[in-house]
Amino acid sequence: MDRQDYNKAENAVNEVKWTVNDYAERAKDYIREQKENNAEPTAEGWFERAKANVSDAWEDTKDAVSDAWEKTKDLADNAWENTKDAAEDAKAEVKKATN
Repeated sequence: MDRQDYNKAENAVNEVKWTVNDYAERAKDYIREQKENNAEPTAEGWFERAKANVSDAWEDTKDAVSDAWEKTKDLADNAWENTKDAAEDAKAEVKKATN
């Protein structure tokens, strides 16, 4: 995995990591927002907001990991092709030398 891709995936995961204090602050923000909008804050509403945050981070993580997979797969395919070519060249040289 390319270091840049690894960093993207790691950053996406780190963004979703909320500590207990973060959850408490974000819950307070949710409650304040609901009250400012004359709406009743609910646990379900709060869970939906937290779920959306996790979902967004998951999508970012999947994208970064998918990109890294494709790049790694391409590198592995290229390395395999290069190895096969080198083996064929070596085989031809051995055959030429023994004739």
